[in-house]
Amino acid sequence: MTTASLVPDTAAALNGVAALPHLGVIRATGEQAATFLQGQLTQDMALMAPGQARLAAFCNAKGRMLASFVACRRTPDDFLLVCSRDLLPAMLKRLSMFVLRAKVKLSDATEAVAVHGLIGSAASSIADSADSAGAESQFDTPFVAVLPPADGAARALWLAPAGTPAPAGGLVTAALWDFAAVRSGVATLSAPVAEAFVPQMLNYESAGGVNFKKGCYPGQEVVARSQFRGVIKRRAYVAHVEGQAQAGQEVFWSGEPAQPAGLVAQAAPAPGGGSEVIASLQVAAVADGGVFTLGAPDGPALSAPRLPYRLLDDI
Repeated sequence: MTTASLVPDTAAALNGVAALPHLGVIRATGEQAATFLQGQLTQDMALMAPGQARLAAFCNAKGRMLASFVACRRTPDDFLLVCSRDLLPAMLKRLSMFVLRAKVKLSDATEAVAVHGLIGSAASSIADSADSAGAESQFDTPFVAVLPPADGAARALWLAPAGTPAPAGGLVTAALWDFAAVRSGVATLSAPVAEAFVPQMLNYESAGGVNFKKGCYPGQEVVARSQFRGVIKRRAYVAHVEGQAQAGQEVFWSGEPAQPAGLVAQAAPAPGGGSEVIASLQVAAVADGGVFTLGAPDGPALSAPRLPYRLLDDI
């Protein structure tokens, strides 16, 4: 398997519906929900129209990502924030600290919302038939959030009230969905790498997850300074490695093996063997060439790290 394209059998498998129990949902409701989230996340939540979904990050004061979200605006006063389930309790607690007197209610809606991944023709056909807005006062219809594609295959999240029959389509395993998610090059933050990256280290500004024209949010000065002063020294690359890989593993470079040159942000087993990874690597090291290895200077090699999409030249 190469990192540039998939073998035909694997590409054909990226088509269907996957249950995603490893994702959780925070729900934010109330007349000031948009205003509250606007002051916490990197995305411009106020400009999102009902029915829209956007990538967003929640950062600490140092600009390090505490979590990543697929933020979905169902109605003017109702948002669903999809994140890694292992981060949800801490994120809900931290966000709740800032509510104060704002007219917004935050809750863990994981058990109330069924989350499925749609990929390939399933994503296209189901997304076209979904009513992403639904009723004003209750969550009673499915919401479809379009995601970045993986090797040309369309992807989306399907969110529906718990108990709603899963959308029709061939079944895809969660493992294959995770593989496609890694191939898309847009990492979903999980507990092992919380606070490890500023958004640009994962290309979040190029994936549409950072808005540089909105108001303040935690860590905004650091994120903006990283962007406009040209100090982004690490970027997210997709690569293949023989053997197992997991988020949080260090990556070493043959040009300077005494210290890590990167960190795995997300990993998934590859259908043909080995693992596919999104690794945040030193840009200068990638440009210089050499060999990147997983876990140790003599660990398994990462094959030809590549940028999964074009980075934005100007924000």
